[in-house]
Amino acid sequence: MFEFVEVLKSHGFMQNAVIIGLLASVACGVMGTYVVVKRIVFISGGISHTVLGGMGIAYYYGYHPIHGAVVSALVAAVVIGLVSLRYHQYEDTIIGALWAIGMAVGILFIYKTPGYSIDLMSYLFGNILMVKRESVYLLASLDALIVVLVFLFYKRFLAVCFDEEYSQLQGIGVVTTYLLLLCLIALTVVILIQVVGIILVIALLTLPAATARYYARSLVQMMILASFLGAAFTTSGLIVSYQPDLPAGATIILIAGLAYLLATVFKGLTLRFHGRRD
Repeated sequence: MFEFVEVLKSHGFMQNAVIIGLLASVACGVMGTYVVVKRIVFISGGISHTVLGGMGIAYYYGYHPIHGAVVSALVAAVVIGLVSLRYHQYEDTIIGALWAIGMAVGILFIYKTPGYSIDLMSYLFGNILMVKRESVYLLASLDALIVVLVFLFYKRFLAVCFDEEYSQLQGIGVVTTYLLLLCLIALTVVILIQVVGIILVIALLTLPAATARYYARSLVQMMILASFLGAAFTTSGLIVSYQPDLPAGATIILIAGLAYLLATVFKGLTLRFHGRRD
């Protein structure tokens, strides 16, 4: 612990890692709440895996992979959202197809890129310690955009998540609101890829929110608590992984998963205890 603090004081890469973890916690706390409440984890998974295709294409043509990630994530969100709303029976098939195509396209372009760099593969498995300062600024901007839009459209998102038919009767544009929500989830996926990679991104997006759901009494409380839990998971993951030189992303997810399991067991025991007492 003390060694980690000393490294944090003197090394910029560790400072960047902590900052990225905190930024990711805000995004996953806010948007992860909608993912858990709306039960669209599979949709989020489809978006996250499609991202690799955009990253590979961007890298092949000399652009930053994150730029390709943003574009591909937004395109995937719109396509999946439209199919989900209008052709619900084909939703799983389309998500699975985009999932596979995105990964395949990404691998092909990575393979054909001259002077192939292993750094791009860190996006697949996550390498929070390699994030550069310019990425911190980019993710802070995406974070701010997510928070502002959620603040502006909170009631619309709330209505769409819990009752789409009632939302239509109230004159709320369900299609545009749902697509906006998915686009914000897509941007959150881009943020989280920096931390834990494409493979583990869904865990960090859902586990803090799922854990917070046990103790929050409102959607706002759930968002706030999930953000704090995300910050705790990412920071503790960095601390735990540093000394034994473990992969930080996997350690973060392991801690988050254990916390969720403990919270689930505790909640179950609490309900059983109250049931017997009653």
